[in-house]
Amino acid sequence: MKAKRKTESDRIMFEYAPISLWEEDFSGIKKAFERLRAQGVESLESYLDSHPEFVDECMSKIVVRRVNQKTLELFKAQSEEELLANLSNVFRDEMRVHLRDELIALWQGKTYWAGEGVNYTLKGEPLYIRLHWSIPPHAVDTWDPVLVTLEDITQRKEAERRFQALFEYSPISLWEEDWSSIKALFDQLRAQGITNIQPYLQQNPDVVQKCMGMLRVVNVNQKTLELFKAKSKEELLANLDKVFRDEMAVHFAKELEDLWNGLTVYQREGINYALDGEPINVHIEVRIMPGYENTFGWVLVSLQDITARKKAEEYLRYLGSHDVLTGLYNRMYFEQTLREWEQQPPYPISVLVIDINGLKPVNDTYGHQAGDDLIRRAAEVLQKACEENDILARIGGDEFIILMPNCGERKAAQMVKRIENLRDLNNKYHYQAPPLSFSIGKASAEADRSLQKLIVQADNAMYQEKGRYYRRRKEDQEQPA
Repeated sequence: MKAKRKTESDRIMFEYAPISLWEEDFSGIKKAFERLRAQGVESLESYLDSHPEFVDECMSKIVVRRVNQKTLELFKAQSEEELLANLSNVFRDEMRVHLRDELIALWQGKTYWAGEGVNYTLKGEPLYIRLHWSIPPHAVDTWDPVLVTLEDITQRKEAERRFQALFEYSPISLWEEDWSSIKALFDQLRAQGITNIQPYLQQNPDVVQKCMGMLRVVNVNQKTLELFKAKSKEELLANLDKVFRDEMAVHFAKELEDLWNGLTVYQREGINYALDGEPINVHIEVRIMPGYENTFGWVLVSLQDITARKKAEEYLRYLGSHDVLTGLYNRMYFEQTLREWEQQPPYPISVLVIDINGLKPVNDTYGHQAGDDLIRRAAEVLQKACEENDILARIGGDEFIILMPNCGERKAAQMVKRIENLRDLNNKYHYQAPPLSFSIGKASAEADRSLQKLIVQADNAMYQEKGRYYRRRKEDQEQPA
């Protein structure tokens, strides 16, 4: 009587379990395996590579003994008879993928397997499932029965697909990365007694490069491929050394400091490179994903291309510090430099003030275009005469100034001579244009001299030279032919 009650209880538990239950017979698969082994097959995986039809053969050998009510609901069947009569509509298509893995597990002698796959309802709808099967101890020799459970994971898979689509087609570059190797290195450094990583990285710059090499990129999206001019994810991931290089070490060192100090979300600006070598200015946001703060095992990095913005900023800075006509520094930049140097003048220092002679007559006679050409020629001559550390600026319509740090009176005189020689060469080249002529005033100081007073001295010397120039011209004009 007890055995009968137990049997009835087992039947009820099977029938009304809240999960899909199947009792199946795999004995046909077992016999097919025995036949292959008798033929000398040792690796089922290799055999399936060359005989993929064997998967379909094994699929047809699965015999379903019974299913429970939850299974009928799941597969939208009116009765067990209807479901079992239509198993060919249930076990098809993508099922071959996970059945192959199941067959390999069986071949290897496993009596339990779990995995994900696809079945179909009787209405033809795909059903994403989490499948478990187990061979009871008393059925190990026959594979009959095999107990199977199916869990409907369709909603989860749909959520995963939506998440993946959001990632894949995001309008900004997204990277999934694993930084666990960097976390392990941090743990080692802390164990060695290092408490502040900034001086450590300054003393060991190779560690930054080492950490850059530890970044393991798991996935990138389509926008990333477009941004870095990669044809595929495989191409990009195989060439990360071309992307992460040079200037990246500067901002990545700051990122390492942020991580060390416990920041799990931070932003930076930096430079990466496209696969064609083009630099890309990027705004970077790094986020250690929740739950991975202790491992850095999942890091989401977003990159926004700010190259156009950076170029615009650089151009505005250029306009703010350069003269549009000549490309030389302008008066604003000159005065800013002067203020900075006043704090700690680079003695010895020399100043040259240069003025173009006769610009107004050129403008009046030939037009302002000719006058502008003369100003550009003057800038070209002065620029070629200057050395690397000299500051050359156009501070007025026809007036220029040269600041010469760490240069005394002798070098200032050499500079004047160099300018005159280059002026003469320029006039020979532009022999059909109005001649270029300068009035140059110079002043030098070894120490303890105000830069403003030095400039006034050079300016006065320039005006004296200009006076002599116009007196000579007047005398030349008064002489009889």
